[in-house]
Amino acid sequence: MTSRRYVPRRHTLVASVLALLGLGFIIGGGILFAVAFTPVPDIGSFAARQVDQSTKIYDRTGQVLLYDYNRDAKRNVIPLSAISPNSINATIAIEDSSFYEHGGIRLTSIVRAIVADIIGGGLSQGGSTITQQVVKNELLTSKKSVVRKINEWVLAIKLEQVYSKDQILETYLNNIPYGGMLYGVEAAAEAYFGKPAKDLSLPQAAYLAAMIQAPSYYSPYGTHKAELDARKNTVLDRMHVLGFIDDAVYAAAKTELVSFAPTGQNAIIAPHFVFYILNQLETAYGPQALMSGLKVTTTLDADLEVQAESIVNKYALENEKKFKASNASLVAIDPATGQILAMVGSRSFFDKSIDGQYNATLSSRQPGSTMKPFIYSLALEHGYTRDTLIFDVPTQFSTACKPYEVFNNTSPCYAPSDYDGKFRGPMTFETALAQSINIPAIKVLYLVGIQNAINLAKSFGLTTLGDPSQYGLTLVLGGGEVRLLDLTGAYAAFANDGVLNTPTGILEIDDGQGTVLQKFSPQSSIVLPAGIARDMSAMLSDAQARLPEYPLNSPLSFPGYDVAVKTGTTDDTRDAWVIGYTPSLAVGVWAGNNDNSKMVKSVAGFIAAPMWHEAMAYGLSKYPKTYFGEPNPIYASVPPMLQGNWIVPDAQGAIVPHSLLYWTDKNNPQGPPPANPSRDPQFSYWEYGVSSWYASHPELFMGGVQLPVPLSYQSYQPEEVVLPQ
Repeated sequence: MTSRRYVPRRHTLVASVLALLGLGFIIGGGILFAVAFTPVPDIGSFAARQVDQSTKIYDRTGQVLLYDYNRDAKRNVIPLSAISPNSINATIAIEDSSFYEHGGIRLTSIVRAIVADIIGGGLSQGGSTITQQVVKNELLTSKKSVVRKINEWVLAIKLEQVYSKDQILETYLNNIPYGGMLYGVEAAAEAYFGKPAKDLSLPQAAYLAAMIQAPSYYSPYGTHKAELDARKNTVLDRMHVLGFIDDAVYAAAKTELVSFAPTGQNAIIAPHFVFYILNQLETAYGPQALMSGLKVTTTLDADLEVQAESIVNKYALENEKKFKASNASLVAIDPATGQILAMVGSRSFFDKSIDGQYNATLSSRQPGSTMKPFIYSLALEHGYTRDTLIFDVPTQFSTACKPYEVFNNTSPCYAPSDYDGKFRGPMTFETALAQSINIPAIKVLYLVGIQNAINLAKSFGLTTLGDPSQYGLTLVLGGGEVRLLDLTGAYAAFANDGVLNTPTGILEIDDGQGTVLQKFSPQSSIVLPAGIARDMSAMLSDAQARLPEYPLNSPLSFPGYDVAVKTGTTDDTRDAWVIGYTPSLAVGVWAGNNDNSKMVKSVAGFIAAPMWHEAMAYGLSKYPKTYFGEPNPIYASVPPMLQGNWIVPDAQGAIVPHSLLYWTDKNNPQGPPPANPSRDPQFSYWEYGVSSWYASHPELFMGGVQLPVPLSYQSYQPEEVVLPQ
C-alpha cells in the first residue's frame, strides 16, 4: 500500500499565494508592456468627442417637461456638482467601491475575470472599473476580443494619467444607459421620478444605481420589479457597509416606498407647440443645436394647454357629426406680452384619420368676417365714430354694372348679401359690426381704401395677405388668407390698447452649461391709437348690439366680464372662426377640414362658438378679471350721420334719407359735406340702394316727415327690401 505524503496546509497556502503573485507579475508585466507597445485608439478622441445631448423643452414654469428631443437618445450633460451625492455614492458603492483608490484598473478583478474566462471558455466583461466602463463606452467598440480587452486596460490607465477622477466620474454618470433611450443620470431622474438628478432621494438614487447592470431587465415597468427592489436593497447594503450611510438612514431607506412616474411621462406634451418651437430653434441655431443639450423654457401654460386640447377634441368630434367639420384648432395669447399660452393644432396630434400632426394654427385659411374689425378700426382712425350711420340695403358695387342691378352678383357685377338674405336698413357701425352685416362692412372698406386696409392688417401681423388686386372689396369678407396664430395675436393688440406684441413661444434658451443664448424681450409696436383700440373693444363686447343675431345668453357672452369677440364664416362654409379677448387673455379658434372641403352650411356661432366659450371660460377662471378702458366720446359737434342721426334735412329742407357719401367727405368725415357728392364713383350706387329702401317703406314717412325709428335692431326689424323690376 502506497502511503500519501503529508503536505502542511501552510505550505499549500504559501504556494497558492506565490502562484497568484507570479500570475499577477506576469499580467502586470504584460499590461506594462502593452502600455508601451500596443497600438491603441488616440486618447485625444476622448476630449474631442462630440456627445449628443438632449434638448429639453419646458413650460413657462420651467418645471413641466414638454419634450425631450434627440435624434437617438434622451441625455443631458450636467456637472458633477449638479448630481445628488446620494446618486454618486450609490453608483460607486455598487459599481466600483475603490474608484478613488485605484489607478484605472483593479489587478485582482482582472485576475478573477481571466480565471472566470478560462473556466467559462468565454470573455467575461465582469470586474470592470468605472474608468474601464468609460473607455469601453466612449472610446472602443462593444465587440468582445482579447485585443479589445487589453486596449481597455491600457486606455483606462492612460485616461487616469490625463483626467481627474471627478472628470471621469462625471463622464460616466452623464452617459451610462438607464433603459430605453435614456442616457445619463439627469435624463433618468427626470423620466423615472420627474425631478433633476440633484434632487434625488437616497432610495431613488439606489434604484437608478441598481438599474445600471442591466437596464432593460431591471426596468421598473417590466416583469422584474421584485428583482429591481432586491438589487436596490443590495445597493443600500453596500452603501451601509462602506460607510456612506449610517444605521438609521439605512433602515429608513430600505422601507421607504418609491413611486415611479407613469410610462406616459416621457411622452410629448403639447406636440404641435413643441414642434413649432423646435422648428424655430433649428432655424435660428441650425439642426445640430437640437443635439447640443439646450434647455428651452417656453411661454406655454401647461395647465391651460391640457384643458384646451381636451376642449378642442370634444367639440371637433361633435362637429364632425353635426357639421362635417373633422378638425379644429386653438391659440391662446397673453395680450400684454404676446406670449403663447396654448397652441392646439388639431383635435389630436396622434389621430392619423385627419392627419393630426397638421398644425392648423399655422395654416393660411380664409378668415371670413374676422377681418371686419381691422376695416372698422381704420375708419375710426380716419374720423368716423362708433355711431356712424350706414345703410344695409341691396347695393351694386361694381361700376361696370348699373346701379339698379342690386341683385346681380354675376361677374363683373358685385352685389353681395348676408347669410340669411335679409337687409336691415339703417345701422350704426357698432350694430353692423356686432351683427357682422356684410354690405355696411363693404361700404366701410370703400371709405378707407383697400390698400390702406391691407397696410393696416399687415401692421397687425397678418403678413400672409397679398396684393389688393387679389381681393378687391371682398377683402373685408375674408377674401385673403391668414393664420390663426397671427389673427389671435392681432386681436390681442385691440386688447392691449393698440400695442401689438408679436406672438412668441420662448422665454429663455440655455446652452446647458449655464450660458443664456436667448431671453424673452417683447417685440412691441403701436398699430392703433389707444382710444381707437378701446372703441373696437366697446363695439365687439356689446352684447345688446348683437341682438337678434345672437341672444344675450349666447356662447359669445360672459355676463359680468369685459369680453370682446368676433365670429367669421366663409361664404362656402369651409372655415369657421371665433376670436375673442379680454385685456389679460386672447383666445382664437378655428373649425373646418384640413383638406379645405365644405362643412354643412351654417355659421361660426354654431360651429365654433361653443368650443371658444368653454376655452375662454376656463381662461377667465385662471387669469385676472380685467376691464377695457373707456372708448372715445362722441361729441355733438360731429356731423349728424356720425352721431347715428339720419333724420337730416337736405339742401332743400326735405327730410329724405341719403347715403353717407351724400353727407360726408370720405377723406375728411368730420369736415363739411362734399360740394358735389356725385363725383364719387360709388355715390349713385349707394344712393339708389337707400332711395329704393325709402320708397319701399312709406309707412315710416307721413307727409314728408320721418317718424322716429330706433336704430337698435332689437326693437326695429325692417322688412326685406323688394325693389320694382
